[in-house]
Amino acid sequence: MEIFDVVDENGNPVGETVGRGRAHAEGIRHRTAHIWIIREKDERVQVLLQKRSAEKDSFPGRFDTSSAGHIQAGDEPRESALRELKEELGIEAEKEDLDFAGTFRIQYDLEFHGKPFRDNEVAFVYVYRKNVDETRLVLQTEELECTEWFDLEETYRACLARDQKFCVPIGGLKVLMEYLDNVYREDTYAGNS
Repeated sequence: MEIFDVVDENGNPVGETVGRGRAHAEGIRHRTAHIWIIREKDERVQVLLQKRSAEKDSFPGRFDTSSAGHIQAGDEPRESALRELKEELGIEAEKEDLDFAGTFRIQYDLEFHGKPFRDNEVAFVYVYRKNVDETRLVLQTEELECTEWFDLEETYRACLARDQKFCVPIGGLKVLMEYLDNVYREDTYAGNS
């Protein structure tokens, strides 16, 4: 059984733990790690999205964040992000390969497979900018069906329009886009553009 730290509104553990089932049945706040894999192509930013397995307990068969997962009790966000990349996509990254971009909140009450699902998460967002050949990824098939590159701005607009092809959290896209704005602004000031 998966056990999570119960956290405050900033994602800091409060000294209690909760099982996955109870966390999602009762909407108890816990943490997740989200990793965005990006590349530039034809002067546009693209993001690698994963198509969730049809067996997932939430948003089956829809495109989502490059890699994401719950942070287990006692784990740190960055180590969880590294583990998720390895487990879901077969990417063996190092701590310095992940840029911390910020956090956002995920909170909703829905029903999946006839059961209530109350999500209440603080998501820690990381960006992976190294080259990725999607044809060489080793996919965790119980979690995802495939991966595909999408234009970041087009994906953002589609998600705002609630395109059912996607379940990408808007908050995560906003954190990623703010991160990219800061990176490109720094590159411009440094004379690298």
